[in-house]
Amino acid sequence: MGFWGGIRRVLFSYVLINGIFITLQTKEEVLLDMRAAGGELGWLTWPLDQGDTPGWEVVQRTLNGSQFYTYSVCNVEGREQDNWLRTTFIQRRPSASRVFVELQFIVRDCNSFGGAPLTCKETFNLFTSESDADVGTTFHKSLFKKVATIAPDEITGKNDMRINTETRVVENLSQRGFYLAFQDIGACVAFLSVRVYYKSCPSTIKSLASFPETVAGGENQVLKEVPGVCVENAVSVEVPRIYCTVDGEWVVPVGQCQCKAGFEEKEDSCQECEPGFFKDSESSGKCEACPANTQGLKSGALSCPCMQGFYRAPTDSNSGPCSGPPSAPRDIVATTTQLSAGKLLLSWNPPADTGGRDDITYNVECQRCEGAVCQPCGEKIRYDPSGTGLRDTRVSVSELDAHLNYSFTVEALSGVSMFASQAAPRAHRPPSSATLTTSLHYTDPPKITTMRLVERAPTSLSLSWDVSPRPRVQSRPIRYELTYRKKDDNLDVTTYIVLILEKSSVKVSDLDPDTAYLFRVQALSSDGSPGGSSMEEQFETLSDGHHTPNRTAIILAGGVGGATMLFIVVVILFLRKRRRNSHTRQGPEDTYFSSPEQLKPLKTYVDPHTYEDPNVAVLKFATEIHPSHITKQKVIGAGEFGEVYRGSLKVQGRKEVAVAIKTLKPGYTEKQRQDFLSEASIMGQFAHQNIIRLEGVVTKCKDFFKHAMIVTEYMENGALDRYLRDHDGEFSAFQLVGMLRGIAAGMKYLSDMSYVHRDLAARNILVNNNLECKVSDFGLSRVLEDDPEGTYTTSGGKIPIRWTAPEAIAYRKFTSASDVWSFGIVMWEVMAFGERPYWDMSNHEVMKAINEAFRLPAPMDCPSAVYQLMLQCWLPERSKRPRFGDIVSLLDKLLRSPDSLKAIADFDPRVSIRLPSTSGSDGSPFKSVSDWLESIKMNQYSENFSHAGIVNMDQVLQMKNEDIKNIGVRLPGHLKRIAYSILGLKDQTSTLSVFAV
Repeated sequence: MGFWGGIRRVLFSYVLINGIFITLQTKEEVLLDMRAAGGELGWLTWPLDQGDTPGWEVVQRTLNGSQFYTYSVCNVEGREQDNWLRTTFIQRRPSASRVFVELQFIVRDCNSFGGAPLTCKETFNLFTSESDADVGTTFHKSLFKKVATIAPDEITGKNDMRINTETRVVENLSQRGFYLAFQDIGACVAFLSVRVYYKSCPSTIKSLASFPETVAGGENQVLKEVPGVCVENAVSVEVPRIYCTVDGEWVVPVGQCQCKAGFEEKEDSCQECEPGFFKDSESSGKCEACPANTQGLKSGALSCPCMQGFYRAPTDSNSGPCSGPPSAPRDIVATTTQLSAGKLLLSWNPPADTGGRDDITYNVECQRCEGAVCQPCGEKIRYDPSGTGLRDTRVSVSELDAHLNYSFTVEALSGVSMFASQAAPRAHRPPSSATLTTSLHYTDPPKITTMRLVERAPTSLSLSWDVSPRPRVQSRPIRYELTYRKKDDNLDVTTYIVLILEKSSVKVSDLDPDTAYLFRVQALSSDGSPGGSSMEEQFETLSDGHHTPNRTAIILAGGVGGATMLFIVVVILFLRKRRRNSHTRQGPEDTYFSSPEQLKPLKTYVDPHTYEDPNVAVLKFATEIHPSHITKQKVIGAGEFGEVYRGSLKVQGRKEVAVAIKTLKPGYTEKQRQDFLSEASIMGQFAHQNIIRLEGVVTKCKDFFKHAMIVTEYMENGALDRYLRDHDGEFSAFQLVGMLRGIAAGMKYLSDMSYVHRDLAARNILVNNNLECKVSDFGLSRVLEDDPEGTYTTSGGKIPIRWTAPEAIAYRKFTSASDVWSFGIVMWEVMAFGERPYWDMSNHEVMKAINEAFRLPAPMDCPSAVYQLMLQCWLPERSKRPRFGDIVSLLDKLLRSPDSLKAIADFDPRVSIRLPSTSGSDGSPFKSVSDWLESIKMNQYSENFSHAGIVNMDQVLQMKNEDIKNIGVRLPGHLKRIAYSILGLKDQTSTLSVFAV
């Protein structure tokens, strides 16, 4: 014992120097702290009478002027030991059903005693016993239940002191308090500290919702749902909720409180909008500055009233600016290009001041003036398109009389003009109209009243016509337009001959004998435009036996026919050229498999394989970390290149962070070394919250074979597929879609960089404590663990068949579209809680099924909108699949509208549960309940079924949902899986019975 006492004195100095008792800054409620108590704890030792070999002893020490106690025992050479040390009664908080026991202790190496005594041990046992009251010094071993056997990670030799820290969990506490007991079975052990505590999520405010302090749940309630209350002046459509993890951390808030109208979010509270700002609705947005021509005089405003002289139209938003009436139109002009028809064109420029609006319209008023007397033009005047509500700055006015003065007033109006006219008298308003006075002096064209034949001959006709009375003022002689043609309905081309005449008679020569002609006469106005016209009249020439052809008609007919033929030839040549061009052009699908050069995307990242020396690439894109900054803590897996550790990274000037450390195993090949470094070179070029972050690499070491490492951020929950299987049924569809949205965002980032992942699967997605998903594993040549059929070998390497698009399997052509196909499989994995795609089908069966248009069915309880997106990702033509940007947008819409996730896709248990859901491996029905449970991965409930007396499959087929609950199946996902499997078994049994008959 003297030697052990010397060891203890050295140990306490070691503890003091290294600060081993520094408390971690976590939310922990301590129930017992051996070191903090300082004085004698009064713990009970048993048996009471130890004779010459005493059991547990309490030793007092003084550190920095304060007393310090330890418990130790070291009977390594006597007979077998059974020494107990029991704590005092530890009262627990009613809701703390799960506590942590943290031990700091030293165990001496049995070999250090010399000769290794036969009874020496290097372990001890931890026990617990619950009670509703303190039993004092009463001690019965039978009342204690074993928690764990404690084995040290480090044992203390003769010359070195190694302190161990171990934490164990005590679950399912239900009584007022409990005791801890430590059983020594022959070890040399000393307790430096025993601390008992439970974890809780601290009271917090998230998304404007207040959540109370909550004790963390136990193993049966990994995530405890906690309802919250919106802070003052905030509201929510649904009750805000959040989840408390077993580690006392808040994760996955659901539902969001929003500040009321007139309030905005500031420092986790809703505060009134300041004067000059407003907010018109319940939202998460900020208060906005009052818009133009408004004023905000008080705080908490829902809107800003208009300033004097400014208004809002009935269709304007209360949050928009105010505007004033427009000024008058500018520069009104009347154009008289068609006065012979009593028409003119009014045009003007828009107002100089529109009042800040774009809904300007115009009204036109007309007055006719004779002398000093003016009166409205009346309904006789016609406006084209209209005289009111004009959007354009012009209007055609017709049916005007000659030799009169007209006054036109054009008024500009907007949506607020009506309010301006009510608010102020017209004399006090700025003018919104302008007036133009114009005089019209034109001659009405005379009208043809009759046409008659004066004389006819075999080759000529003489005609005359009468006109309406001439006006009093005539500025120029009247001219006439005579049009005639031969009446012959069998000709495809009709030839017209036009003559301009100064007289009201004409002799037409060079006509064909014995032929009918059609004539039309029209008077021309003073500006040359057509006026009134006569009816078309028919006259015939005489017959005299001499048939003189009309040269003019022949020339005109020939010219028209030639032009028509030329036009047809040009059209034919154009169409032939266009057809040839259409055959030579190729779309993206035509060139997809044409040549590798055409398929290669324009990368915005640098391919590390372009470097002859991978060390150059890795140093260009990754940070070199000194080995002393890295601490390996525990092996968490094995990759293709070596072991993967959990560890910590401590760089000067930065907070220590948890990391994952990939190592390169000794004896690597040159190709393995290049692949190992190239993965880091690729990862180092990505910076996105949904892409695994590269912290750095370790390459510059003396022993490169042993110490080459890739250091990434540590993702506490590991691979997504395994995490979902471990938490089957514990997440809502909304939470699962949120995970998918993160994965899609990461893939959109890679796609935008023209990077193709090629191995997108749930096993390559990592999850942290906040349920945030990140894309990882950027090496396609990776060997899939425990899955000999996970890849399909072709001449170019391995392809993960179940996740790969058919064109990538057939032609080894990978694009972002093939990644989209893989994302659809990931969606199915997530919604099926980590189920294996295509179940137990072989790779060849999977390829055959896909080529025959088979697609994975909807997982149970999968929202219809999510399953439809999966089917879009699995379209055979890659050009028709959505892009990752489209996928992110759609998932965002679903998350913004949770009601869209309520419609559930059809689910067929006979297809979806195939493990094998309906029969044993030999095709016969399951021989036992345990075989059936193992086939659907629910074998953890075998004892539940056995204890309930359900021992054969006939009894299973009679079970209902309530029966499944009663035997202890509580998790919703497990309950549904078992229930749906029974449903599938019933269906299959009925089918088999029919075939048997």
